[in-house]
Amino acid sequence: MPHLIDGAGRPVHLTPTQLKVMRGVHSGQLNKQIAYELGIAEATVKAHMTALMRKLNVRNRTQVAIAAQSLALGQA
Repeated sequence: MPHLIDGAGRPVHLTPTQLKVMRGVHSGQLNKQIAYELGIAEATVKAHMTALMRKLNVRNRTQVAIAAQSLALGQA
């Protein structure tokens, strides 16, 4: 599993679903599209996004996408 570093330099551990949501954000998908692709509710995607933002110590979806770019998740 890829390891991320948050804004404060601490390691971050993500669940497999959080990584999939992060890949969707990196690809520019809407929450609704990510939910459909993963077979989960849109509200569940929103919950994963909230968890991602907390774990990565970022404030918005764009910053999540930038973190994904730093891992090159779009190529995985």
